[in-house]
Amino acid sequence: MVKATWAVACLFSAVLLGGTVCGVRAADKVVASASTRGTQVSSDYRLGPEDLIRVSVWENKELSLDLAVRPDGKISMPLVQDVVAEGHTATDLAAEIRRKLASYIRDPQVAVIVLQVNAPKYYVIGSVARPGTYTLRSEVSVLQALALAGGFTQFASVKSIRLIRSVARKQEVRKINYYDLIEPGGDGNYLLKSGDTIVVP
Repeated sequence: MVKATWAVACLFSAVLLGGTVCGVRAADKVVASASTRGTQVSSDYRLGPEDLIRVSVWENKELSLDLAVRPDGKISMPLVQDVVAEGHTATDLAAEIRRKLASYIRDPQVAVIVLQVNAPKYYVIGSVARPGTYTLRSEVSVLQALALAGGFTQFASVKSIRLIRSVARKQEVRKINYYDLIEPGGDGNYLLKSGDTIVVP
């Protein structure tokens, strides 16, 4: 029964295959958009370490670059040097780069595009085929996360799965029964948040 159900569950991973969201602030001559290979990124998405972005400055190829947000949350560009990207939306970052470039270039037009979201992550450990760290690029439920981790190993305790989540600097532990997940209504099939850990004993 479990093997057959996993074949169905794996189909859910198809939700990770595409989307684009764009926003423009013409008044500031700043363009910001977000697109990833496998998710939709809202205009209020805030950048984090390891996210990949494209910064384009109109009619200036030397300042048009694909960049990764460094572990310290910054990016580096010619002229403006280090710019803090972590915690900013694509629109905010484009505006900040434009502000810094204004000292060197007359009326710069800046575009920031999110190429790939890598900062939000969740973790699956224990008795699954592929334990490890996974990038949270879209809405992912517990059942989808287990499918992406390859399903259970032979001796997994599927009635005693734990979801560990940090809430207000405290750990919240939720017990999940796999058989409840696959029933109508999917009791316990929570949407994951960045930093969540699924433990399969």
